[in-house]
Amino acid sequence: MAKILAFAGSARKDSYNKKLVKIAAAGADDAGAAVTVIDLADFPMPIYNQDIEDSSGMPEHGRRFKQLLIDHDGFLIASPEYNSAFSPLLKNAIDWASRSESKDEPGLLAYKGKVAALMAASPGALGGLRGLVFLRMLLGNIGVIVLPQQRAISQAFKAFDDDGNLVDNKEQKAIQGLGVDLVKMVDRLKAG
Repeated sequence: MAKILAFAGSARKDSYNKKLVKIAAAGADDAGAAVTVIDLADFPMPIYNQDIEDSSGMPEHGRRFKQLLIDHDGFLIASPEYNSAFSPLLKNAIDWASRSESKDEPGLLAYKGKVAALMAASPGALGGLRGLVFLRMLLGNIGVIVLPQQRAISQAFKAFDDDGNLVDNKEQKAIQGLGVDLVKMVDRLKAG
């Protein structure tokens, strides 16, 4: 069974991206995966600084987040766009989890061979699409296989209903489909 970790690169309580990733997570669940949805707000970490790492090691929340990445086969990531890139919160979490904690630990253990599906929601006309370009590049550089299909939901302030679903049923199904596609890819890779 595929194990999928779903999270948004936002700590904001009413984040559009938190709503979006839950839709994709439901699609992965429907496809038979064991899905864990987390909130990065529950994993506060200092801004990565090697001096902090050298003096006190990885912060506890960084270690917990990294272990979740290690324990899952694939990631559903909804990323807000901040000035045409992804959020500092997301980058910082990725950076901390990229660190080896011992000389025996393989580099990028939390990322190599994992699979990710990306999505974004933004009030802007492009829906956060520009930020996904940088996120795709970063994840690819650290060994994550990123699915070519992705979705960006524009005008997010009017895209969701009161229950957190997308108003446009076609977009709702497309976001759920990202979860399904991720599970299918993970299952294929696990089958060898």
